[in-house]
Amino acid sequence: MPIKQIDYGSKEYDQMVQLRYEILRNPLKLSFKKEELEKEKHDILIGAFEEDKMLGCCILKRVDKTCVRLRQMAVQNNLQGKGIGASMMNFAENLARDHGYKKIMMHARKTAIGFYEKLGYNVTGKEFTEVSIPHFVMEKKLRFID
Repeated sequence: MPIKQIDYGSKEYDQMVQLRYEILRNPLKLSFKKEELEKEKHDILIGAFEEDKMLGCCILKRVDKTCVRLRQMAVQNNLQGKGIGASMMNFAENLARDHGYKKIMMHARKTAIGFYEKLGYNVTGKEFTEVSIPHFVMEKKLRFID
């Protein structure tokens, strides 16, 4: 299962938007605004593939020179729990490290806390509501290997 960085505006990016809509937005009766998607052109876009079909995706958005925010993590429903998300997180962490970031943070859905905790992320704040559902801020310091 290849995991790779994808280009904004490409056919892979179109698949990414569709997958995120199906998994993250549609169940909440939400959609994407054009302005929201345009902001992603400067982000690091990541996709996991089988042949040309996207299995999962996530985005890394710069917070500051040392921190990047993980956003829009999605894996096809029938493939969740098969290691795709963990593999993408490993790829994302390595990519963030390669770009010089020292920390990854995120707004994690309450239902996903256990997944991220297994990967070494820690809850750093109180529960809050975002897109109508409970979230927590989570973060992980990236270890640099000499």
